[in-house]
Amino acid sequence: MTALLPNVSAALLLPTDCPFNLTAAAQAGLSSDRSLAPLCTLCCCGFLNRTLAVVFMVSLAFAIVVGNVVTLTVFVQTRQSRTPQGYLKVSLAIADMMVGVLVVPFSVYTEISLMVTSAPPTWYQGTSPATSSPLGGPVSPWQPCMLIGPVFAGCTFVSISTIFLMTLERSVAILRPLHKDALVTRRRTLLLILLSWAASFLLALAPLIFSRNFTLEYNECSRMCNYSPLLFGRQLPPDANILLLFPAFDFTLLGGTLAVNIVSFTSIRRYSRKRKLLSEGSVSDAGGAGGGGGGGCPHRPSFSDIKAAKTIGILTFAFTASFSPIAVFVLGNVVGYTWCNFSFFAFWILTGNSCCNVIIYSVRDHRFRKGVTLLFQRDQSPPHGEKT
Repeated sequence: MTALLPNVSAALLLPTDCPFNLTAAAQAGLSSDRSLAPLCTLCCCGFLNRTLAVVFMVSLAFAIVVGNVVTLTVFVQTRQSRTPQGYLKVSLAIADMMVGVLVVPFSVYTEISLMVTSAPPTWYQGTSPATSSPLGGPVSPWQPCMLIGPVFAGCTFVSISTIFLMTLERSVAILRPLHKDALVTRRRTLLLILLSWAASFLLALAPLIFSRNFTLEYNECSRMCNYSPLLFGRQLPPDANILLLFPAFDFTLLGGTLAVNIVSFTSIRRYSRKRKLLSEGSVSDAGGAGGGGGGGCPHRPSFSDIKAAKTIGILTFAFTASFSPIAVFVLGNVVGYTWCNFSFFAFWILTGNSCCNVIIYSVRDHRFRKGVTLLFQRDQSPPHGEKT
């Protein structure tokens, strides 16, 4: 995700005697008496601030997990949801739930560890010395961020690609309603979902696969696992630009999603205008007859397709809004600003998007609301002997 980029920019902007992360500092040969958080500010330090952050994280994790579990349960219990669009919603829910199950709890655990114990965890920012193995070689402690970081990045990429696929699926229903069932099949949808997951996690691991000059560390500003370059001679590695793959992927898919939405909504507006003219009698009966009895619109999309397209448009807007602070943060780093406080809000606004989808479904999707209602009514139904 693009949220992993700012460590590089911050390393570029900080003075040479103040590294952004301690692993990079160790590679540069700096003294070991530096503080654990060179950029720690009031937003990051202090018992009260950490306590409020932990309460927020726990609440967010609960909302993400519960909301997406409800979404998955409705899909499993409702046959009407087992459509190509339903499979895409399940893919989005699984990606969001992984954030609530793995990423957010890890930040909660780390923050509580920093509050309770006087010393940070052994893996924290790579500060612990390497131990010797039975074979005589140095062994560094396992870094949990090597798992959590790619999971967060991969799930973010999956969310972007899934929203893009949902937009394409609705555009076919709007622009080619007669060919929708032939073009958008369950088999093709499942294949595209698998490809999106594989490509997303491959991209999330690209800096580790194609370069040995990057590591993943827990950043005390964002309170998440971020990519950090290993400095050599207090300079960035020559392949530091590989992280530009993340914003390129994000902006490409978001731009494509926006373009497809514009085309779909233009068609919806044209159809709505034509239907309004027909209702006012502004179109001749001959023209209506020429349309095959459909009011001049023999291939018009259904009302449910139009409403689903608008729902996906709202999903796209919500994701873009949550993604924008990260873009602003990266831009600020490029022009010379290091915003530790703002980085926390930028990262966690994007994380909070994982619990927004179920809210949007509840407001916009009638089938989803009906499935949730049936789900809770089934749980509260009396025994068979008491129904009479």
